[in-house]
Amino acid sequence: MAHRLEGKVAVITGGASGLGEASARLFASEGARVVIADRNTSRGPQVAAEIGDAARFVEADVRSGEDVQGMFAVADEAWGRVDVIYNNAGVGGPEGRVTECSEERYDLISDINIRGVWLGMKYGIPHLERAGGGSIIVTASIAAITGVAGVSAYCASKGAVVAMVQAAAGEWASKNIRINCILPGNIATGQGTRSEEQIDQSRAFMASYNPIRRSGEAIDIANAALFLASDASSLITGQKLVVDGGWTSLDDRYVQVMGPQYSQG
Repeated sequence: MAHRLEGKVAVITGGASGLGEASARLFASEGARVVIADRNTSRGPQVAAEIGDAARFVEADVRSGEDVQGMFAVADEAWGRVDVIYNNAGVGGPEGRVTECSEERYDLISDINIRGVWLGMKYGIPHLERAGGGSIIVTASIAAITGVAGVSAYCASKGAVVAMVQAAAGEWASKNIRINCILPGNIATGQGTRSEEQIDQSRAFMASYNPIRRSGEAIDIANAALFLASDASSLITGQKLVVDGGWTSLDDRYVQVMGPQYSQG
C-alpha cells in the first residue's frame, strides 16, 4: 500500500503532545518528514527521537515571527522544501464570564490562537509557493460555530481562525495552495498534564453524551489532518471539517422539551 504523504515535508506546530504529536507520528508513518515545532523542550525532542530520522524538533513560540521563520528554516535545511503546514498550536481553558476574563488572558488566547496561525501562513506560504503548492491545515474548534459559555475569548479566537482560513484560501487557490481547518469536538487529550485515570474519566463522560457513543481521540483529528495534507483532498480548500461525533448536529434541548423517548438511547 502506497504511503499517502510519500516525499512530502510537513511542519507541525504544537507537535510535542496531543493532536500535534498524533499527527506527527501518523504523517511520518505515511512517508512524510516532519518538523515538530513546540515550546516543550523536554517532550518535543523525545517525540522526534521516537519517530527517528524522519523528524526534527525545533523550539518555537508561534507568537514570534522570528521563531516561526526558524521552524521553516529547519525544514529547508534538513530536506529542502515544505509541502504541508499544520498550524495546530493553541491554548484554551476556563475564562469565566466576559467580565471576569482578564485582559492578560484574552491577549494570550488571541496571540497564540490567531496571531500564531497568521504568522504560520505569512511565513509559510512562500515555502509552499516554491514547492509548487501544498496544504495548510489549521486546528480550529467547534467553539467557532457554536457558543460555549465561559470561554468567549476562546470562541472568538477560533471564529477568527475560520474566517482567516476562508479568506486566505481564496487568495492562494490559484497557486495550488489549499487552506482548510479542522473543528474538533471534545477530544480526550491532556497527556503530561492529566493522569491516565483523569483522561479515562473524560472518555467515559464524553461517550455518555456524544451521538457517536465514544469520546474523540487525538488520532481522529490526526486522520482528518492526514486527509487534508494528502493529494486525496486536492480539490478541497477554504473548508471547515467538523470532527465531533455528531455533537454540533444535535440540540439536546429538544429532548428536554419533548421527552426522553426522543433521546439517542
